[in-house]
Amino acid sequence: MPELHEPDRSSARSRQFDDELVGLDPDDPEAQAFAAHLDRMQCDRPAYTVEGYLDGVRDFADSANRAEGERRWAAVLVVLLLLAVAAYLVGDALLFVLVTWL
Repeated sequence: MPELHEPDRSSARSRQFDDELVGLDPDDPEAQAFAAHLDRMQCDRPAYTVEGYLDGVRDFADSANRAEGERRWAAVLVVLLLLAVAAYLVGDALLFVLVTWL
């Protein structure tokens, strides 16, 4: 149940319109995009936990999906390089196990 002193907020409306973006139209798509940007920038979570690490990966994936042009290709290149390194390490570990046991 909403409090009497609490402004009415729909699920799509950001708190930024009540705190930082007072006076801007909450239905304006540009203002909504800026409020979403501020929400992402002010997100406070632990970075040195598994949950924080996975949130960081999710943030990278979300920003890569929003990117266009060279930034999107750079994100794709980073992901491909990470996958190549992971494949090399797994192959090296499997080779070590096979050579050791045979």
